[in-house]
Amino acid sequence: MSSFPPHDPYVRVRGAREHNLRGVDVDVPRDALVAFTGVSGSGKSSLAFGTVFAEAQRRYFESVAPYARRLIHQVGAPKVAEITGLPPAVSLQQRRSTPTARSSVGTVTTLSNSLRMLFSRAGTYPPGAPPLDSDAFSPNTAAGACPACHGLGRVHHTTQALLVPDPSLSIREGAVAAWPGAWQGKNLRDVLDALGYDVDRPWRELPPADREWILFTDEQPVVTVHPVREADRIQRPYRGTYTSARRHVLKTFSDSKSATLRARAERFLTSVPCAVCNGRRLRAEALAVTFAGRDIAELAALPLAELARTLGAHGDDSPTARVLTDDLLSRIAPVTELGLGYLSLDRTAPGLSAGELQRLRLATQLRSGLFGVVYVLDEPSAGLHPADTRALLGVLDRLRAAGNSVFVVEHHLDVVRHADWVVEVGPGAGEHGGRVLHSGPVAGLADVPESATARFLFGGRDPGRRGDGAGRPGSGWLTVGPVTRHNLRGATAELPLGAFTAVTGVSGSGKSTFIGAITEELAGVGRLVSVDQRPIGRTPRSNLATYTGLFDPVRKLFAATDTARERGYGVGRFSFNVAGGRCETCQGEGFVSVELLFLPSTYAPCPDCGGSRYRPDTLEVRHRGRNIAEVLDLTVESAAAFFADAPAVRRSLGALLDVGLGYLRLGQPATELSGGEAQRIKLATELQRGGRGHTLYLLDEPTTGLHPADVEVLMRQLRKLVAAGHTVVVVEHDMSVVADADWVVDLGPGGGDEGGRVVAAGPPETVAGSADSRTAPFLARELGWSAG
Repeated sequence: MSSFPPHDPYVRVRGAREHNLRGVDVDVPRDALVAFTGVSGSGKSSLAFGTVFAEAQRRYFESVAPYARRLIHQVGAPKVAEITGLPPAVSLQQRRSTPTARSSVGTVTTLSNSLRMLFSRAGTYPPGAPPLDSDAFSPNTAAGACPACHGLGRVHHTTQALLVPDPSLSIREGAVAAWPGAWQGKNLRDVLDALGYDVDRPWRELPPADREWILFTDEQPVVTVHPVREADRIQRPYRGTYTSARRHVLKTFSDSKSATLRARAERFLTSVPCAVCNGRRLRAEALAVTFAGRDIAELAALPLAELARTLGAHGDDSPTARVLTDDLLSRIAPVTELGLGYLSLDRTAPGLSAGELQRLRLATQLRSGLFGVVYVLDEPSAGLHPADTRALLGVLDRLRAAGNSVFVVEHHLDVVRHADWVVEVGPGAGEHGGRVLHSGPVAGLADVPESATARFLFGGRDPGRRGDGAGRPGSGWLTVGPVTRHNLRGATAELPLGAFTAVTGVSGSGKSTFIGAITEELAGVGRLVSVDQRPIGRTPRSNLATYTGLFDPVRKLFAATDTARERGYGVGRFSFNVAGGRCETCQGEGFVSVELLFLPSTYAPCPDCGGSRYRPDTLEVRHRGRNIAEVLDLTVESAAAFFADAPAVRRSLGALLDVGLGYLRLGQPATELSGGEAQRIKLATELQRGGRGHTLYLLDEPTTGLHPADVEVLMRQLRKLVAAGHTVVVVEHDMSVVADADWVVDLGPGGGDEGGRVVAAGPPETVAGSADSRTAPFLARELGWSAG
């Protein structure tokens, strides 16, 4: 009697060489929760995503028709000798893109699609009204958007008070503050003068009709302007076109590609709900359709938990309504299970925290009901409060129980402790990592002397790590608030100056909104530096060397060599962003796009420069034996030794080493950097600028993506800032950081409508004893207090 052989219970990787991996061999169990851990840059993501997931995806695409492959974005084949026992894989990586104003909870989760279909197929229409397609219920389509506000729900307009803040000034003196500066502003004033308006009288003395026309007319008259002759130059008459202040501001705000110009224009605008749709974003015919007695805008404004109750209680027994309602309820369930029942579908994505966005994407993935696959997740605990992490662990357990393998790249110690199996990559970062130190049960890490994780996983808290006490004598206090925005209702707190403050609370409690109220206008702030996790550049042309400014002194060193001087090469010759020294075949990109029939376009190293980005004659110039391309390929750590005798370069490199980024290459494209790396690069760039008087540093979750060992490195640098008399305020979920703060402000107690107030404030020991705080029990555990 024959029987089917059992499948191999392990995914077996042999000879993985992706990025810094050194021919790694590792066996990882299937049908288990496996944590990949190690210091930042050690190679764990290269193993989990760059190797395991990339190979699973490649194998799947091999089975797809060649024509269809052109429509799918593919990653390249990983550098690995062999992988066996690999099931299909689903990936959930942290997306770094910034959501737009049209992106919402409904669009991120695709719940809006289901709700629109419900209204289209099962809604109650007015008598005689024709059925509408589901697109007619979307504010993001031409069929559904309110024509007055284009589906945004709000319209921008301006007033005389905004455009002319000081009516005592004349037009020539700059009364119309909204006009551009420099030549453009002078041109508009000269055109007005030529049109016969008095530009030298104080604004308040001009006739009301003139003021109205100057600011708000839609006319654009063209007139000949005779500029006032100046002694040192001849100015010829020209034809000038007049543009009113309102027209200029609205056009700049809607059309300008410059964020700076758009921000300036926004200062002169006010936003009000659209009068046509009353802020509901849709056309009247869509809003006339109801379900459960409400229109689609009303249902989209309900918290998801209440929306689920409303749909569940609706008595429509038609098969269509029942199928669509059940589908919606099954999609809402994982979102509420992850603690996001307080969000509404119409909540805009830019107003969500990173933790909320991550969980929404995770809930969308988890509802698929797949089994027998490998889920590869990128730090699913990132941005989560410890209380929210418990719900996450429950979801991961359920995924595994359904017959899936769950591979997570993780630093959060609670997630690592909870795993069935742990793979630690290290021991260090970059060229000092790339080896598997341990692959086995979590308890086995205790016997691995090289493990950077074991000390934090099994060791107790190091007592007395905190710096000086809060509110140093004479430092003073900063009052923030009252803040009333999103879910904050008059929240106020005092923060000690010259100290380290952590702002805590569950996801959605209002932390980011609260620190957003800290501006340079507040008494005691002085200079304000906000260090966020947005990318340092959107293209591969932006990299570590260009962003930090260290590329400028490096290029000067090359321009000062004997070879460069003999050939007349200036500093620009060594830039890959301008014509001259760069390879013109690839325009300094280092790679070219290759079009393949029936296959997606792929990128290959430039055939002329081989990926170096430069012309051969540029590469002939060497500084201490290396050309400019070889220098860009150095890690920060190697470059620090190479440029030991160049103070201007060494200072930038030293700041990067201080924040634990020694493993990054100087020419590493900005597009390859994580949010945490981008934030630390910004911090290093700021640190090297030196003292500029008292500065308040504002950081939003600076430990995201950091191993506990890297958190220690970062904390040392932040502590140095405090020791130098500066103020540091961080939004933080890492209890080791919170326990080491001088002062803690805890918001909550819950998220959304259940949060938005200051629950507790004071030293960590005070907050840890608060009965109302959801942070308190986790902080108490970190402080080493007994559970009793």
